[in-house]
Amino acid sequence: MNNLKKIGLTALAGSLVASTAYAGALSVSGSAGVKYQSKSGSSGATSVQGNPWSDSNGITFSGGGEMDNGMTVGVSYTMTDAAFSTSNVTLDMGDAGKLAFGHDSAHGGIDTIKDKMPTAGEEAWDDHGSGDDAGVTDLGADASLYYSVNMSGITASASYARTGLGTDNSIALVASELVDGAEFGIGTGTNVISNTSEDDLTTVYGKYTSGALTFGVQLSEVDKTAANSDVDREAAAISFAVNENLSISYGISTVKYESSSKVDAESNGFSASYTMGGMTVGAVRNTTDSFKGSSGSDREFTEVSLSFAF
Repeated sequence: MNNLKKIGLTALAGSLVASTAYAGALSVSGSAGVKYQSKSGSSGATSVQGNPWSDSNGITFSGGGEMDNGMTVGVSYTMTDAAFSTSNVTLDMGDAGKLAFGHDSAHGGIDTIKDKMPTAGEEAWDDHGSGDDAGVTDLGADASLYYSVNMSGITASASYARTGLGTDNSIALVASELVDGAEFGIGTGTNVISNTSEDDLTTVYGKYTSGALTFGVQLSEVDKTAANSDVDREAAAISFAVNENLSISYGISTVKYESSSKVDAESNGFSASYTMGGMTVGAVRNTTDSFKGSSGSDREFTEVSLSFAF
């Protein structure tokens, strides 16, 4: 009996060693930062909402390995401030494309191009509060299946999620090699909001880079089931790389509401960032007039940040 146990343990140990040899590698990366934020507005917002100082920390575990058929399997798991953020499992099939599943919309579909305007920091509309992303073609963070493939300079990608309310799906096409210095993209998708309503999303953009200068424009539409509730967004931005460390940008964004009770919400913002090794110093100044389409409800946002990547 003891001999049988020894044989069994030896076989198990041998199988574990053999498996480890093909398991690939796991690495850990992280980030840490400190921010000072100031918010103000003419419709009840205070000059500073709570403690203006905050810090954030992130850890990402990533790994992968190559299979006998040449395909590569990868995995990634990210925590932000000790809470789950994103995760995904990917299968890179080479010329046949990449398949992925998880909570990470960067792998495919309309979420990958929801805002492609060049910026040195934040988007011009961001960080004003709940509802600041009206007109942005965002499907959310449900666990989804993604697929992407590059064909002759055009990347086609798709996303599919089965939620408790229905099916969220989208596709996107991005051309980044057809014209030297230019990038174009278009996407469409459906986001189920409730058992009786859904949002039909469409966005199109173009960017052009010449030397240190990048300019872009983007048009987005969110068609809602309810009458007179559609939302359109028009955005444009320009960024300039002063040198290899310093970048600055300026962006504008206008949200147009179909409802006659709302007016256009107009945003503009400046951003700057200075990077030295793994350290980045950033500054953002965003303003919005008629926030969420409410006349006289204005917002201002200022941020100074220091972050580290390791």
